[in-house]
Amino acid sequence: MKKFWALFFFFWPTVTLVVCWIAPDRNWWFFSEAMGQLGKEIDGLFYLILSIVTITFVGTQYSLGWVIWKSATRDPDTKAVFSHGSHSLELIWTIVPAFVLLFIALYQMDVWAKFRMKDHFPDEAKSAAVVEVTARQFEWRMRYPAPGKQLQAMPQPDDLYAVNEMHVPSGRPIRFNLRSGDVQHSFFAPQIRVKQDAVPGLMIPMWFEIPIPGKYDLLCAELCGWGHYKMRATIYAEPEGGYAEYLEKLQQDQDFDGVVPEVEEDE
Repeated sequence: MKKFWALFFFFWPTVTLVVCWIAPDRNWWFFSEAMGQLGKEIDGLFYLILSIVTITFVGTQYSLGWVIWKSATRDPDTKAVFSHGSHSLELIWTIVPAFVLLFIALYQMDVWAKFRMKDHFPDEAKSAAVVEVTARQFEWRMRYPAPGKQLQAMPQPDDLYAVNEMHVPSGRPIRFNLRSGDVQHSFFAPQIRVKQDAVPGLMIPMWFEIPIPGKYDLLCAELCGWGHYKMRATIYAEPEGGYAEYLEKLQQDQDFDGVVPEVEEDE
């Protein structure tokens, strides 16, 4: 039975190595390629941590299997050796993980600062926000400035509004402001690799860059109530011309009072 458990602990790290070998070709880690340089850097942090965890798991499991196998194949007449432990080993498995964690903490600081700290935003993203995103139970509400104007921190009479549709220019870094209208939500754009909690009472500046025009998912990643499953929106990345046309159309729709002028007939 001891040999069975030794083989058991040999089996799972072997499976892990096989999965790690074939997973990239099958998109098992991520279902799509990261959009933008920031997303690619976040993917790099993921793969770094995945590599460290995989090496640790495989090493410990093979070591445990080897110890069990050695015990299972030992001559039963051989006298066992009793030990109080090894201070050297205890220092090693305390210091090594501490250095690994310190390395991860220092390695990710540049990406973290670039994503979270406004002073480290790209120059284009330091200007006025393109849109304000407010998470509410259970929808995403967008506030845009009127065409030709900049978005202000406080709502303006001519601001434009939309629900569950976030339109942004593609091909350049854009900034947006994130708010919550009630409870804590979480802004999560999986293809862009951007995730940030929306906290009541706070206005959180964020940025991303989508190089390729298209449609991308926007989800709530925080359990925010019974209708949490409904908080799904779409991010539309459009060329500058298409983004300007969207704002003009949104303004026309918002200003339309429902009255259609009568067309005078020629006598």
